Amino acid sequence: MSESPKPSVLFVCVHNAGRSQMGAAFLTHLGAGRVEVRSAGSAPAETVNPAVVEAMREVGVDISARTPKLLTTDAVRASDVVVTMGCGDACPVFPGKRYLDWKLADPAGQGVDAVRPIRDEIERRVRALLSELGVEARG
Repeated sequence: MSESPKPSVLFVCVHNAGRSQMGAAFLTHLGAGRVEVRSAGSAPAETVNPAVVEAMREVGVDISARTPKLLTTDAVRASDVVVTMGCGDACPVFPGKRYLDWKLADPAGQGVDAVRPIRDEIERRVRALLSELGVEARG
């Protein structure tokens, strides 16, 4: 675990415009400040996918102001759990970190109808992760 009294989780995908943004947003929302949350991409896009923003808005989570960030080794080092979502070999691996590889469809180029099931599966997995971390989900 990190020096922080709170568990720290990093969500990583290639563009940091869809899956990792949804994972981080759900963990931030459901964890209610009891988990340190980061997200990043190995090749970040310029903006978050608009269909992802809309799908999250439908469940009461506003990510419209978020911007994709570049994955750094410091972000990985500072995290207890690293959740990868299709970033392949671009994710640095450090001993002592817990890695979870969530195989999920990529919402890139998809409409909101295709994003909803991905969103719902990410929420389900985030709730399970909170439970594993010993943090009760809000709502």
